Amino acid sequence: MKAIITSSILTLTVGTIAYTTLAQTKVAAQAPAVANPQAPYLSLQLEMENAIKTGNQYLKSVQNEKGFWKDDTIPAYTALAVTAAMRDPSLAATDTPAHIKPAYQWLLSMQKETGAIYGKGLATYNTATGIMALAASGDPKHLDAIKKARTFLISQQADYSNNKAMNKFHGGIGYGGSHPHSDMSNTYLSIEAIKIANELVKDTGVENQTELDWDSALQFISRCQNLQKTNDQPNTGNDGSLFYFPGDSKAGKQKNPDGTETLRGYGSISYAGLLSMIYADLGKDDPRVAAVTDWLNNNFTVKENPGLGQQGLYYYFNVMAKALTAANIDTLTTKDGRKINWRKELAQTLLSAQREDGSWVNKNSRWWENQPELVTCYAVLTLEQIHASIPKK
Repeated sequence: MKAIITSSILTLTVGTIAYTTLAQTKVAAQAPAVANPQAPYLSLQLEMENAIKTGNQYLKSVQNEKGFWKDDTIPAYTALAVTAAMRDPSLAATDTPAHIKPAYQWLLSMQKETGAIYGKGLATYNTATGIMALAASGDPKHLDAIKKARTFLISQQADYSNNKAMNKFHGGIGYGGSHPHSDMSNTYLSIEAIKIANELVKDTGVENQTELDWDSALQFISRCQNLQKTNDQPNTGNDGSLFYFPGDSKAGKQKNPDGTETLRGYGSISYAGLLSMIYADLGKDDPRVAAVTDWLNNNFTVKENPGLGQQGLYYYFNVMAKALTAANIDTLTTKDGRKINWRKELAQTLLSAQREDGSWVNKNSRWWENQPELVTCYAVLTLEQIHASIPKK
């Protein structure tokens, strides 16, 4: 069974790719535009396919001869590059590129007895990205590794139910090790990987599997949102945006009309929050979902990561594409009433930023985004997400 992630919600197919192939696109082009929702995207699809191809070619060119990418102590580099290669829309469902096979072997060699996939640290982040890479293979031989990695991620959920000082971090997931607090980035990445793993392992006959405490996870997510109705923490704003963790925002603080100061939410983590809420099965009418969706509509831009400028820009692009797809949002409306086809705006921004060698890079070095190996993975994965999410009917 081949696992294809088309909307950041897992779709399982047997033998065929769940999203539109280039051949299907050519047939669809003959239908009247009114009856074919893909018609406005046909030219863009071809451009994205070429950019994805050249981006993956660049990544192949910088792969280490031992199979990994960039740093053998940080498997996330390899996991992201592998996932980008495996989600190429031109790749047949049963194919694994030759250079990716040793990458999978190397990635599996990094798994510990605990199930974690990491080198020296950042075990949660590395394991979450590792699960996504293993899931993208569709290889049943990877299921045991996925199960073990899933169990490890669940074990990292913070239980501070009896610790008053740390209780605000209860239910979330952090980096672990010397970082005892939960944060929205690791929580979102872990929830995504756990949800994907759940779909893959649920029919394998394994009983009594450990489960994530979803209620506690939602409590932590709510404590990271500027929404007084559902956030029980002091000094909370009310615009619906999300920040890094209770008590800290990478975007600093904002002054309110009444003179109080609250944490400023920002784009990438607000999209991470929306995606986490969807994975936790909250509907669009839930006040938390409605509030963050309104904020994202009012603050849409592809020129920057709202609240952070150029910092974390390509991470922002990637989580934006996943969250809006999972939320089934095709059009955003800005605060001035402008209608936004986010797929086109985001895709065109990425296409125009690709360099001659097929890579992307952020001039801002925050969160390692001055490294083309990392940023190219983000860009390719984002284009693949957009391509796979184009409406079919």
